[in-house]
Amino acid sequence: MLTIPFIDGGAKYLSEEMSPLFISWARYAAASLIILPILLLKFGSNFLPKTHLKAHFLRTIFLVTAMTCYFIAIAQIPMATALSAYFVGPIIATLLAVFILGEKLTIRKIISLLLGFSGTLLILRPGGEFEPGLLFAMASGLFFALYLIATKQASHSSDPIKTLTFQCLVGMLLLSPQAIWAWSIPSTDQLMILLVMGVLSTFGHLLSIMAFQHAEASILAPLVYVELIGTTAVGFIFFNEFPEPIVWLGAAIIIASGLLLVLQRRQ
Repeated sequence: MLTIPFIDGGAKYLSEEMSPLFISWARYAAASLIILPILLLKFGSNFLPKTHLKAHFLRTIFLVTAMTCYFIAIAQIPMATALSAYFVGPIIATLLAVFILGEKLTIRKIISLLLGFSGTLLILRPGGEFEPGLLFAMASGLFFALYLIATKQASHSSDPIKTLTFQCLVGMLLLSPQAIWAWSIPSTDQLMILLVMGVLSTFGHLLSIMAFQHAEASILAPLVYVELIGTTAVGFIFFNEFPEPIVWLGAAIIIASGLLLVLQRRQ
């Protein structure tokens, strides 16, 4: 979760001259170039998962959709504002884990959900001025929740690196039409940024896939709130964006909701 804000920061910077639709594709293309040589050395031609293909395909669709919506959002609104709207994702994921995956709904989880929802409302401030980019950020959160559930289903028996490779290659193919429509020729500096985004993307998602092999989706979902720390730092240092006090209050409540579930897991 702490690596993702740097990917988003790169996307926001590049969106000043490139379409977010092209950036989404380029991120997956760069990640594919990084992960494929590793897979070929380790597995040869047998580098894709053979089971749970439906779940793998669904999670990839959900993730590329969530990422594209989020890149569009941060091109229009501050990163911290977009992330606050995106935070509806873990709340939805915790509910879906109960109904789809059959995970137990405990009192602690219910309290965590209520806290997370109240913190999100504080950040969004219903009744205030609504920015169109918030719609894309909230849509990104919804698709991220679906991605979390599909990831849990796909991670039972597949090698994490094979799972990641499937995600990169299929994601790149799914995003190719929109990349062609919004095609850009990157400069040398832009290519370097895209390459760094690919490295961070590969590293971050590999850790995420491995995490789901060891914990329930409803336990891991709130840990996405840790991303707020990195997003605030990146927004402030590189884009002179800093959350208002009410955003910090909402974030504190949201993080507290996640810590409730983390403590439950440790017990």
